[in-house]
Amino acid sequence: MQKGCTLWFTGLSGAGKSTIASKIEAILKDQGLRIEVLDGDEVRTNLSKGLGFSKEDRDTNIRRIAYVAKLLSRNGVLAVTAAISPYREIRDEARESIGDFVEVYVKCPLDELVKRDVKGLYEKAIKGEIANFTGVSDPYEEPLNPEVVVESDKETVEESVAKVLNKLAELGYIPAAVKVK
Repeated sequence: MQKGCTLWFTGLSGAGKSTIASKIEAILKDQGLRIEVLDGDEVRTNLSKGLGFSKEDRDTNIRRIAYVAKLLSRNGVLAVTAAISPYREIRDEARESIGDFVEVYVKCPLDELVKRDVKGLYEKAIKGEIANFTGVSDPYEEPLNPEVVVESDKETVEESVAKVLNKLAELGYIPAAVKVK
C-alpha cells in the first residue's frame, strides 16, 4: 500500500517548480503510484478565485492548498504542491498540519529569473509597474531546513527530478526502483 505524503515545492516565480512537479508526476504515474499535482496557478483559478496578493490572501491561498494536500496525503496519495508560498510561517504551519511533508526549495537567482521571464513580469515589477511581486517588491522567505534544495540555474530538470525522487525513496514514500526517464 502506498504511503501518502505532501511534496511541497516553494521558490520564486519562474524558478521551475511546476516543470519539476509535472516531470515527477509523469514518472510516478507511469509506476502506477497515486499522485496529484496542486499547481499554484490552477488552484488560484479554481479554489482561491477572488483572492488577491495581500499577505492575508496569500496565506489563505496556501492554507487552502495545504488542506487539500492533507486530505490527499492521509488517503495514500502523493500530493504535490507547486506554489510560490513566500512566507516561512505559513509553510511551517502547512508542515505541522500535514505531518508527512517534504519541502523542496527550487532556488534560482533573481537575475536568472529575469532572463527566463517570457511574460516580462519581473521587468515590470522592477520598474514598479506591478505591486506586491514576490522577490521584487514583496518578500520571499527562503526555507531554513528544506528536505531538498534544487538549483534550477545550475542543474538540469532531470538532475533536479532525480534529487527529489531519491529523497522520496530515502524517506520511504516511493519505491527505490523509480528512475528518471
